[in-house]
Amino acid sequence: MKTLDLLATSLGRRDEVPNVELAKEIVKKKDKKAVAELITIVQNEKKDLQHDAIKTLYEIAERDAGLVSSHCRFFITLLESKSNRMQWGAMTALERVTPGNEKIVYAALPKIIAIADAGSVITRDHAVNILIMLCKVKAYQKNAFSLLLEQVLSSPPNQVPAYAEHALPVINEKNKKEFARVLTSRLKDIEKESKKKRVENVLKKISSSPKG
Repeated sequence: MKTLDLLATSLGRRDEVPNVELAKEIVKKKDKKAVAELITIVQNEKKDLQHDAIKTLYEIAERDAGLVSSHCRFFITLLESKSNRMQWGAMTALERVTPGNEKIVYAALPKIIAIADAGSVITRDHAVNILIMLCKVKAYQKNAFSLLLEQVLSSPPNQVPAYAEHALPVINEKNKKEFARVLTSRLKDIEKESKKKRVENVLKKISSSPKG
């Protein structure tokens, strides 16, 4: 059967199980031809099939990023889609192929940030994870960290704890004071006590970390 025929919509299904199962099968077979077919479906088919295809692509990327890594630029272009579903699907896939494509992704940061700022919470979540990855690359560290701080400052209060926790691996002696200052400034915005506690725990870890 063609890849198109195995997508949820083609099978008359409204759940994502067929798309996930297809992704697993493509990864198992390392089927790059099927990946190319999914890219074509995203570009040319009806909306429901496009949604199935992008779901399958980022599920593949989660399991074996190398199979879709060469399509990094395509995912960046897809961020411009007017469909919210396609936008956050593309950002999800892009996050997963960033390792190995850091130069391409870094060059696209203005677009990535603009889409994150205007898009859904899910879109922003994945953009923040991309920034954290880029913070690990010395050449991109400074700018990526500045953009990360901006995201923490402007993000919805409910997202701050997760961003703080995810960023911990890139916090060091040089940047921890600035990061702590930003987190402290957001504490007043967080109403839920459990979420506030998570940020406070991150602040404790930063303050108690050994000098490096």
